[in-house]
Amino acid sequence: MTYQIIENLTENQIAELVDLYKNEFWSKKRTSQDVAKMLDASDIIIGLVDDSAQLIGFTRVLTDFVYRATIYDVIIKPTHRNLGLGAKLMDAIIHHPQIRAVENIALYCLPEMIPFYQRWGFTNETGGIQLLFRYNQFPEEVNHDYQP
Repeated sequence: MTYQIIENLTENQIAELVDLYKNEFWSKKRTSQDVAKMLDASDIIIGLVDDSAQLIGFTRVLTDFVYRATIYDVIIKPTHRNLGLGAKLMDAIIHHPQIRAVENIALYCLPEMIPFYQRWGFTNETGGIQLLFRYNQFPEEVNHDYQP
């Protein structure tokens, strides 16, 4: 299979990304408007496209480019899974010139995916450091008048 790595998505590819998200439990409620906003705020975007420029894989990174980077949304189109494309996405991120020297790279995954990510040195042995979450139950109630 031939594919190309891209770092910007066309309007059609953004729509295809929204469709990819609808297949996953963790992203099925994402909307086109929110995905476009998310892409604008992401520091690095990596897509995989086929010969017809159709999006078949995607991931993104938020980072300060020095100390911390977090990989999000490693996703492959269901019809293209088990072809090694997830590994191609991970290689593209880990070896990306802006990420190679970042001190600490994190990601979220289900327990069954840990062996996949361990190939790139990821571990769940954090020396007692715990990930904490705060879920915004009612994001429409956020105070938009905040001023630092």
